[in-house]
Amino acid sequence: MTRPEAVPDLGARLAAWLEAGHHGTMGWMVETAERRASPRALWPEVRSIVMLGMNYGPDEDPLEAVRRRTSAAVSVYAQGRDYHDVIKGRLKELAGVLASKGGADVKVFVDTAPVMEKPLAEAAGLGWQGKHTVLVSRTLGNWLFLGAIFTTAELPVDAPERDHCGSCRRCLDACPTNAFPAPYVLDSRRCISYLTIEHAGTIPEDLREGIGNRVYGCDDCLAVCPWNKFAKSAREQKLAARRDLAALPLADLARLDDAAFRALFAGTPIKRTGRDRFVRNVLIAIGNSGEPTLATPARERLDDASPLVRAMAVWALRRLLPPADLSGVRAERLATETDPDVVREWG
Repeated sequence: MTRPEAVPDLGARLAAWLEAGHHGTMGWMVETAERRASPRALWPEVRSIVMLGMNYGPDEDPLEAVRRRTSAAVSVYAQGRDYHDVIKGRLKELAGVLASKGGADVKVFVDTAPVMEKPLAEAAGLGWQGKHTVLVSRTLGNWLFLGAIFTTAELPVDAPERDHCGSCRRCLDACPTNAFPAPYVLDSRRCISYLTIEHAGTIPEDLREGIGNRVYGCDDCLAVCPWNKFAKSAREQKLAARRDLAALPLADLARLDDAAFRALFAGTPIKRTGRDRFVRNVLIAIGNSGEPTLATPARERLDDASPLVRAMAVWALRRLLPPADLSGVRAERLATETDPDVVREWG
């Protein structure tokens, strides 16, 4: 537990991060900056904040999926039911008990609200923000979902956790796209999780190769943290990974239409990304696969209704087809293609 004023430099830290442009195209970060900078700006009556963490540690090493180049790697947290729904339900139960016993008002927040969960969790003693900016626990590692209960009750506070990263920089060195300009600083514009989930447009070409076969999120910096030696597999069954989402073939994913996409990923965080953005990611993974047979599903997407998908199909084919074959396809397609981004991909 902590107080709303426990991190007095919260606003200044957020402002510096936004000023550097590290939020990329996430305009909502700017729009909610004032409320995000201070818990009392979000709810003036709050007197205490209860921070909670839920372990979602994987059963297997997530880096194994990255090595299977013709199948998709999906971030651990997205392989089960949407965590927002699960955690918010649990928080409401706990907040209800707190309200009934103490007679105080309560509000619960999970990720989607403008709350700086990680600095507050550090102040509440749950862990510390590692050099990869994710909360690290000495007893659970860094596979943690965070939630907050704001209350008008005056509760005893816990001592903040100190930093235990030391000289280790495994998380920084593991990043495939060099998204950490400095320890404890994340530039979202280079982060694979941001690029494959939040970024709506064409992904910059110089970052595509680093994405590998990661079609939704990235776990590399989390997976290499040495504090995970204390991590345990998640016990919440509602968050258990769906076996049907393990090692999905890229060829099958490239052929998903909107209805099939929604059916396959119903109830998971992936569904919120949308079919076009997801297939964009799949085609980048196909381009990185080095597997010539995957040129067939990529070529099929040249007729896709989405220019975003067509553009990445072009990039994938440029990586997989021999120059002679590519030249013929290029001439044929440029005769009818009108979207400037797709034309640009043809070069």
